[in-house]
Amino acid sequence: MGAVGLVHDPIYLKHDTGAHVENQRRLVAITEVLEEAGLPGRLVSLAPRAATVEEIALAHSRDHIARVEGFSGRGGGWLDGDTVASPESFNVALHAVGGMLRAVDAIVAGEVEQAFALVRPPGHHATAGQAMGFCLFNNVAVAARYAMANHGVERVLIADFDVHHGNGTEEIFYSDPAVLYFSTHQYPHYPGTGSVADDGAGAGKGSTVNVPLPSFCDDDEYRRAYSEILAPVARRFRPELVLVSAGYDAHWADQLSGMHMTVDGFASIARMLKDLADDLCGGRVLFALEGGYHLQALAHSVRATLEVLLGGPLSPDPLGQPLGGAQARSIDSVLQQAASRHGVG
Repeated sequence: MGAVGLVHDPIYLKHDTGAHVENQRRLVAITEVLEEAGLPGRLVSLAPRAATVEEIALAHSRDHIARVEGFSGRGGGWLDGDTVASPESFNVALHAVGGMLRAVDAIVAGEVEQAFALVRPPGHHATAGQAMGFCLFNNVAVAARYAMANHGVERVLIADFDVHHGNGTEEIFYSDPAVLYFSTHQYPHYPGTGSVADDGAGAGKGSTVNVPLPSFCDDDEYRRAYSEILAPVARRFRPELVLVSAGYDAHWADQLSGMHMTVDGFASIARMLKDLADDLCGGRVLFALEGGYHLQALAHSVRATLEVLLGGPLSPDPLGQPLGGAQARSIDSVLQQAASRHGVG
């Protein structure tokens, strides 16, 4: 069992969003639960650095970077109807990306085998030229491009289990055959993208794999999407690094979604991703925090993910199953469409 790294730093609390649902209390809650479970002492602490403008520009336009810097420097405010920046947000966002790059360096160097980056602001909605959906820069996208540019990595798998489709990540890599982007997400839901038919363009045709799921999907249905679609597509792609947009807002208690995942369900997905990385790329997998807004569900889901990376056992799930029980959903049609489009099954 290789070492597991954790990117975590008080600087991420300085992205001050006030009463916004994406706020500092998310990281405070996670930290408290990890400490109660005794996990920090079992993890390798990875201190973030500030990413450079040149590194951010691997996935973003210079105009976008300058716009975020200027907006933050002028005191911040609302970038759009969903996204807040404060005076410190530009610097914090540089450290969010930089935390990912520190983890990539550690994984490639063998300092750790796997890692989790507890960073904010989140990233997967940020496109090459636009901040949106609580996101300023696309942390995972920059990390993928950085791994390819600086470490000779030729193929990267990005798996995204946030309840919202990662439209920014999809856009950035839509024509890039070196990055396989796989997303499970509630559909239709914000931001309205991510249909099965959206599967890449040009040289990247087939490298975007969307599995849009109906509301109220539970652990079993998510496991099916990962085992029946992601696993065979990933084995064919053979990534050299796995990056994960780890959003925990598909939990049944999270009010920003209509899904029925549990803490144990997220642990199952983490285990499947870890097993794929073990089989395909020497265990090299990096999780990056995205969404998750019910503090208890978020904190315990991150705890469970780290326990999986550490080899278990899992602590008890304090929230259990959905209130009122699960609602049976048929996802056969969606899985059949995805399997047919991507030549699996």
